[in-house]
Amino acid sequence: MSSFKKQANGIFPSVCSLDCPDQCGLLVHKKDGKIVKIVGDPNHPVTNGNICNKVRNMTERIYDPKRLQFPMRRTGIKGDGKYERISWTEAIETITSRWKHLIRTSGPESILPYSFYGNMGNVNAEGIDRRFFHRLGASKLERAICSSAGSVGYQYTMGGSFGMDPEDTIHSKLIIFWGINAVSTNMHQVILAQKARKNGAKIIVIDVHKNQTGRMADWFIPILPGTDAALALGIMHILFAEDMIDSHFLETYTVGYKKLREHVIQYDPNTVSEITGIPVEDILELARLYGRTSPSFIRIGNGLQHHDNGGMCVRTISCLPALTGQWLNKGGGAIKGNKGYLSHNTKNLQRPDLLKNQNTRIINMNQLGQALLTLDPPIKSLFIYGSNPAIVAPESNKVRRGLARDDLFTVVHDLFLTETAKYADIVLPATSVFENTDFYTSFWHHYIQLQQPIIENYKESKSNVEVFQLLAKAMDFNDEALFESEAEMIKQALDSPNLTGIDLEGLKKDHYKKAQIKPLLHGKLLTPTGKIELYSEQMEKHGYPPLPTYIPLEDDGEYPFQFIAGPNHNFLNSTFSNNEKHIKLEKEALIYVNTKDAKSLGIENGDMIRIWNERGECKLKATTGDNVLSGVVVTQGLWSDSTGSQRLLNSLTPDRLADMGGGATFFSGKVNIAKVEE
Repeated sequence: MSSFKKQANGIFPSVCSLDCPDQCGLLVHKKDGKIVKIVGDPNHPVTNGNICNKVRNMTERIYDPKRLQFPMRRTGIKGDGKYERISWTEAIETITSRWKHLIRTSGPESILPYSFYGNMGNVNAEGIDRRFFHRLGASKLERAICSSAGSVGYQYTMGGSFGMDPEDTIHSKLIIFWGINAVSTNMHQVILAQKARKNGAKIIVIDVHKNQTGRMADWFIPILPGTDAALALGIMHILFAEDMIDSHFLETYTVGYKKLREHVIQYDPNTVSEITGIPVEDILELARLYGRTSPSFIRIGNGLQHHDNGGMCVRTISCLPALTGQWLNKGGGAIKGNKGYLSHNTKNLQRPDLLKNQNTRIINMNQLGQALLTLDPPIKSLFIYGSNPAIVAPESNKVRRGLARDDLFTVVHDLFLTETAKYADIVLPATSVFENTDFYTSFWHHYIQLQQPIIENYKESKSNVEVFQLLAKAMDFNDEALFESEAEMIKQALDSPNLTGIDLEGLKKDHYKKAQIKPLLHGKLLTPTGKIELYSEQMEKHGYPPLPTYIPLEDDGEYPFQFIAGPNHNFLNSTFSNNEKHIKLEKEALIYVNTKDAKSLGIENGDMIRIWNERGECKLKATTGDNVLSGVVVTQGLWSDSTGSQRLLNSLTPDRLADMGGGATFFSGKVNIAKVEE
């Protein structure tokens, strides 16, 4: 499809493959057949040539000497990482003969694929793999580790993943980053906010930790974890009480605002202050600023949805723009996600019709450890790709006990011998994005982008498409859908009413295209009433309160500290955590402790401290100060086992499911801390 990889020298268009909203346009520099530099594409309308440290140093990862070069078979015990080289023929034969035996003796549901978006390319991440495992009849994976709770909550209000065009946020006069460390996880939204600030906008950050985004703000508001819905309801109380609402908008475009007005009376500033830890005067000032400033924009982050009440938190915040009529103002509204605008034809891409048993069991990826240890009938084989559950999944110690089962046949397809791969029976080397053909759809901006291969496959590595087609052939499957080219699959996926005017030939020519977006309220929303649902009968039918409601976090035991394991600046989940360049950039693993708490426990800045609960234990260096509230401790980043022992942060996190969408509750766990005595 591409002649790029046949050219030894030059500069070639590309796209960032990371699980990040920005999905930057890139220019890749090649010399003598190798990538020597990666920069941003200055012509990309949203990302404008700016890229993050992670991608700027991506060449270090692509050519890391630790990268897998050939298939391997385990020779030691699970977890010790001892392997021997084998051929692709032997690897495929070993896998498929084992699967054929399992299907005969235990049924296809004894096999489970486990994946997420280590590479956001749609064909490789959610196309050929879905086709193969549907045809196989394997157990289905509910991929709910990231944004599912908030997506469902937002959908109840707005009908789907539809928000503002981020390009319009330069016109905003008030910008609220709520539960998102955007400097590290959505940098171009920060750049747009800075442009708005030059035009007089004020930037507010609401979060549990004064991270880089909090330090950038005009006003940082610290909040106790899991209380965001209470703050949003407190703002509503003041907006109604002080008549700062847009009655015409509410009458025309919403349902339930009169019921909401009565409902929020109970969320007075004093009550909300006690719940959130935010002073009454700050709640009043925030509400008045929001009520009197237009256009206003709320960037709703992933952080606040990783709680027991995460779906309701997002559902509640998403009601705010309607109260002041922001959706009709250029630069007004909110963004939780925008993937609805670029939704491709998933049925064409994933081919669910290939699954004969439509009642095939579904296993939530957040409860992998529980599933491996307790499910009956048991999972007897795992195929893991695009994910590293031994680091990223909650209750990681439980996950590793499950992966260590002698009777579990595990295959890992990855670029590196990850912590998860060390438990595998067979390890397969994977290509990078720059070796693949794929298409990308941002969940923030409105551009769809094409990736054409720029370099030859590294050593013996293969893409997901290549691997699943080898497996399909060895399984004696003859379905045409399993052997189509990437180009054919892309064409089928682009056959969507949301992507009118966008085709493969146009993407080859221009590399990216913007979807033709109508104004959000131009016609009916996809809610049952076609309007913004402040009161949702659908939620009531599904067993939730129909009005936005503050629901406290579940009891996670008697430990005194709420534990938040947030992202850092130079890794993306576990990606880059094993690459020397990125480790040096991030420097060290820290835990942030409030000065008052530190003093009471005899902890000083720089001390090593032990963090523990009944699920696990870690040791990190303390940094003390006022960047977190008393009773809260925060860490940043998922650190590779290779960077030191006792840094397995997700060993401390619960594998309970959130209130909606089967989401993760990473941030609703509790821990204790103490100074490590030398």
